Amino acid sequence: MVEIADNPGADPRPTGSDPGPAATASAGQNESTRTVIIAFVANAVVAIAKSVAAAITGSASMLAEAAHSWADTGNEIFLLIADRRSRRPRDRSHPLGYGREAYVWSMFAGFGLFTVGAVVSIANGVDALLNPEAASDFVINYIVIGIAFVLEGTSFRQALKEARTESDLAHVSVGEVINHTSVPTLRAVFVEDFGALLGLAVALLGNIAHQVTGSSLPDAIGSILIGLLLAVMAIFLIERNREFLVGQSVPPRVFNAALAELRARPEVDRVSYLHCSFVGPRQIYLIAAVDLVGNAPEASLAVRLRSLEADLEQRPTIADVVLTLSLPDAPEVEPRPLTRSRRR
Repeated sequence: MVEIADNPGADPRPTGSDPGPAATASAGQNESTRTVIIAFVANAVVAIAKSVAAAITGSASMLAEAAHSWADTGNEIFLLIADRRSRRPRDRSHPLGYGREAYVWSMFAGFGLFTVGAVVSIANGVDALLNPEAASDFVINYIVIGIAFVLEGTSFRQALKEARTESDLAHVSVGEVINHTSVPTLRAVFVEDFGALLGLAVALLGNIAHQVTGSSLPDAIGSILIGLLLAVMAIFLIERNREFLVGQSVPPRVFNAALAELRARPEVDRVSYLHCSFVGPRQIYLIAAVDLVGNAPEASLAVRLRSLEADLEQRPTIADVVLTLSLPDAPEVEPRPLTRSRRR
């Protein structure tokens, strides 16, 4: 049996003693849920601490960081909804299932990050530039930033762990996993946590510069930089979810794994057409034209095709399969070339 992965690529070799696709998919879903829950708890605690610190000290960059964390906290709620709703089984009204709901709710999270996080942070920084005010009690900010580093780092570590698991399965870099994975919750949490750590570094530098120089200018600039960082993150997440919503094709490794899966079937002589696209996290829609072994009557061929479709649909990574017969002179489908990547 050939493994068809849900990540940027699957190694199209037999899985051997692997636990199997069902166990892999189930473990991946549970890991994604755990990642989002950890991120939600961490962001909620950090958001409260940053808000209190900003109110006491009057730091513009700390206020921007508070807006950042509140945006992330709200986004985790969207991601939890995305995770739950996308797992609903298919029905007559949704024959390919509800997997794409994950991209809809994850896109909402991207918009929330942009409006609540980026816009508020930039507006706050501009206001601090136009109406400078001295901050105080910098020690409070430093303590909160330290606590936030620990909590955000814990959440990021969980997201990195999940990304590395996907990376090991696909034999690609972590960066490629985050860019191409069909699991939007993993992408969102990883990007948000990575951005949170960068934002904390900017806030720390802004507070240090404010304290040393006595000028609120570095603090205000820090707030604007945090806002710009959030805007870039939000645009990236929105764009990636948009591409999956409009029906992005699978990466070459997944395509090749699906092709190998069909070719490995003893009843399939050749494959002359193959289309695979994502319809949800770890879910693909497969359409293929195949030439079956032998010269059985038409009625028998139809039964064999339906049986092969039903067998393939037992795999948790395949949402639906449509098979048809190849034309006699149709050329055989060839594997797609793989993009070379370095492990990071």
